[in-house]
Order: sequence, then C-alpha cells, then structure tokens
Amino acid sequence: MSDPNGVMMQYFHWYNPADGSLWNQVAEKAAELAAAGITSLWLPPAYKGTGGGMDVGYGIYDLFDLGEFDQKGSVRTKYGTKSEYIQAIKTAKAAGIRIYADVVFNHKMGADEAEDVEATPFSMDDRNQTVGEYQTIKAWTHFTFPGRDGKYSSMEWHWWHFDAIDYNANDGNASAVYLLKGKSFDDNVDLEKGNFDYLMGCDLDMENPEVVGELKHWGEWLYDTTKIDGFRFDAVKHVSAEFFQEWLEHVRQYAKRDLFAVGEYWSYEVDALHHFIESTDGKVSLFDAPLHYNFHVASQAGENYDLTKIFDNTLVQHQPALAVTLVENHDSQPLQSLESIVEPWFKPLAYALILLREAGYPCIFYGDYYGAHYKDNKDGNEYEVWMDCHQFLIDKFLYARKNSAYGAQRDYFDHPNTIGWTRMGDEEHPGGVAVVLTNGADGTKWMEIGHPNCTYIDITEHVKDPIVTNNDGWAEFRCNGGSVSVWVQASLDSPQATPTPTVTRV
Repeated sequence: MSDPNGVMMQYFHWYNPADGSLWNQVAEKAAELAAAGITSLWLPPAYKGTGGGMDVGYGIYDLFDLGEFDQKGSVRTKYGTKSEYIQAIKTAKAAGIRIYADVVFNHKMGADEAEDVEATPFSMDDRNQTVGEYQTIKAWTHFTFPGRDGKYSSMEWHWWHFDAIDYNANDGNASAVYLLKGKSFDDNVDLEKGNFDYLMGCDLDMENPEVVGELKHWGEWLYDTTKIDGFRFDAVKHVSAEFFQEWLEHVRQYAKRDLFAVGEYWSYEVDALHHFIESTDGKVSLFDAPLHYNFHVASQAGENYDLTKIFDNTLVQHQPALAVTLVENHDSQPLQSLESIVEPWFKPLAYALILLREAGYPCIFYGDYYGAHYKDNKDGNEYEVWMDCHQFLIDKFLYARKNSAYGAQRDYFDHPNTIGWTRMGDEEHPGGVAVVLTNGADGTKWMEIGHPNCTYIDITEHVKDPIVTNNDGWAEFRCNGGSVSVWVQASLDSPQATPTPTVTRV
C-alpha cells in the first residue's frame, strides 16, 4: 500500500553522472528529504547492465550483481557498489523513508555466448506479420555470468528461456523480431504494433517454469539482501499482466509484508491502464501517464488550454487509489525515448496539482527537484539541456501537504484559465489550505475554506499581501498570471515565519 498522505521521489534521472556516487548521495540526503516531507524513494535499477558502470540499469545483464562482481568492465554499477546500496537503504529507512526497487523483468542484454536456434522473422512494426522464412539464426542468448561464477544462483540462461530477439549474428540483421523455435508472443500485453510483447534484447519467456522460478528466487534473495519496501515494475505493458500479480504475491508471502508495487504502463489511453489493473486484481498501482500527457499539452498550449479539463481521461480521475501521479520522469525528460516535455513555467502548477490534492500518490522527479545539466545526441545532432531547479516551490508544497492539506476538498474548476480548490483541514491539522493557479492573466477565485475571520498568507511568496476570510469562512484568493499561489493560515507555524529553504544542487 502507498503511504497515507505520502510522497514518492524518483531519485535519479537518465543523465546522473556515471561516477558511482548516487547511493552515497541517497545516504547523505535521506534525513533532509524526510524533513522536507518525502516518505519514499524509487531508486534506479541496482544491478549490472550490459554497459557496466555506465549503464543506467535498463540494459539488464545480471539481476544478482548489485555492484559486487567484475562483470561488463566494472565491479560497481553506475550508482555505486552493493555495500553502498545496502547502506543507503538502511540510512534512508532509519530516517523514515521507504525504498522501492526498480525491477526489470522484460528482457536481458549482453549475453556471454551465441547459440544457433531456429526462428521466424516478424515485422518490427507489425508483430502479426512475418517478413521471412523459418530459418537458423545465431542468437546472443547464452548468459553464463562468469564474474559471479554461480554465487547466489547457478542458473545459466539459454535461448529456450526467451521468446524473441531482434538480432541475427549470422548476417548482422537487426531489422526484424525473431520469434524463436516453439515460442509465441505473450497474450494480455499492449496491442501496439499488433502485439507489444517484444520490446528489446532477449525477451523473457514468462511461460517457462525455469524463468518464473528463477525470478521468484531472485525476489526472495533481493528482499533478504536489502529489506526494500516495494517495487517499481518496468515496461509492464510488454509482459503478460498476470505474471506481475503472481510474482508480487509470492514475494509478499515470503516477506510476510504488504510490499508496495507500481508499474510503468506508458500509454496515454486510460482504458489500457484500466485493463491492466483489472488483470492484476488491483494489486499493482500504475503511473498516471495520461495525466503527464495532459500536463505536457497544457504547458505547450498556454492560456489556450482549458484547465477545467486537466484531469480528464486520467487514471487519478477514475481510480485514484491506484494512481501514482507524476509531472516528469527519466523517459519523458528532454532527449529521451518518450520525450514529452512539461515546460518549466507550468511545472509549479503541475506539482501543485499532484501534491496538494487528496487523490493520487504523487511522485517528484529528481531532475525537477534539483535541476539538471547534460548533453546528448539526437537525430545526428548534439544538444545541451538545462533543466530548471524547482526545489524552492516543491518544498513549499510539501510543507503545505504535510501540515495543512487535510480534510474535505472543495473544487472550483469553473473557469478555463483559473482554477482552485480548498482543503478544509481536520482536528489535528486545522486551518486548511487554498490553492489558486492560472495559465493566463492574474487570477482570483472566491472559495470557502471553512475558517471565518482568519488571515491567510501565500507561502509561495508570489502574492505578498495577506487575505482575511469573512464571517462564513470565504475569501477571494489570488494568484499572479501564469502562476500558482498556496494559502495557509498565518496563525499557524508557516514557512514564512522560518528561514527560506536553501536550494541545493547535487
């Protein structure tokens, strides 16, 4: 289950330095993040990828190598060593932060040896259409993990543990998806490209009992080794949905804990997300990709976007208990595979929309919190990217969420450019909070907050003058053009009465 009123943070982005420092950084920042209001961290894949110490972690090679063995050119991973990873988890948990491990089950890459196998080539764009004859190919499918030498698991992987690959070493052909002898594409996967079972690398056969048994064994080993609190499942739309439920229930029973799980089903079609949730009996939450897309579109359209529709066709609108809401992630950030940028001016509005409302389990992106600077090539050109640091405002929102955003919620989504809502507060958190945002000119919203004759201040510091509610607990709350304001009761211990948070770059 997600934390009550909790906040997740994706503690990495695609371009973190490959210097092995991230696990130590987690340990160093844990107490600070907990104090700010972060209750869980989603950490990147901790195991060895085919790119060794340079691999972001999704080119998965050896699940059992957490930066312990000399494989793929390094002992450590991009983020550090096994001992540093375990220490980071212990330190974060001691600070009161839950840790979610990134789990990549769809594929393996970087095999140690090639094998001859018969296969049928299918179209890259239509997995129901063959593009050649059944033939013998040379497939890089034999994983021996020589650096680990059988420690933790003696299993070697062969072609029969996979469904398909996309490379024939006999002729260097990487223009087809090769369905291996006796195999079929999984059912109950996304229907893009006819059947989106195959994504990349060596696609795991989830109907092979040796594969399923090994992945369950690894789940037990990972829990014993790290005592993590949950999982983020990568690329779930490419794997038969029932597998995740089966694996998760197995590990939960082993751990004797209700471990949290969220899946990455990156589709803007909310019906596809509903189908996955139904197929897994609601055991796995999903990132709300359609909401991210709405943020992307709204940020591009400016005042021409109707803010009253910002939650239309989103997961949080229909199944809020299973929606992990987000503004950006490592795949959608500039120059990445699913690039769908939320423009910097709109990000404070978007974060207010996920952090200060009652529905959804919000996830903050590392690149938005700390900012980022990197270079990469795309379409044959090199680009330099600066991502803005939004820590100052996100910390303000976290403060309001932690101290004021409780009780009944009242929405005032009645104008295409200016919307607002209030949370009325409860016995332990009196005062409530009022939020107003606009994608056009300066905005005002007449709203009820339920506390008569009280003074409210804008903790974002965008609007300097306070507001006083009337005898019935109503007031005209304001915000500047293209901005957001968050109003809390001045009589409470507001952040304006304490030093302004220091923005740190890491």
